[in-house]
Amino acid sequence: MPETPAAPDPYDTIFRTLADPTRRAIFERLCRQGEQTVGALTAQAGVSQPAVSKHLGVLKQAGLVSDRHEGRQTHYSARPAALAPLADWTNEMAGFWEGRFDRLEDLLARMDQ
Repeated sequence: MPETPAAPDPYDTIFRTLADPTRRAIFERLCRQGEQTVGALTAQAGVSQPAVSKHLGVLKQAGLVSDRHEGRQTHYSARPAALAPLADWTNEMAGFWEGRFDRLEDLLARMDQ
């Protein structure tokens, strides 16, 4: 019986998606400026319309953007809530390192005595 592929890790998906600087810039623009068409995004992206569309497809597949069709145009919006796994991971890592630094500080204080 063939194995069912494991579901992608949300951390991996978000990190891989936002690792590309053009995709990250498109996502940031949607977060800051709100809903935009592919044409408006292309005008600011410095890459071709097909490239912007491809990047938007990857962002949509990762759940970072949503689209809305109006006539012949597609409007894209950021979904900042989709960053929750990234925020959770960042908080977890911050707690981990704060604990490590606290222990290092205690060790150094004991060594000074």
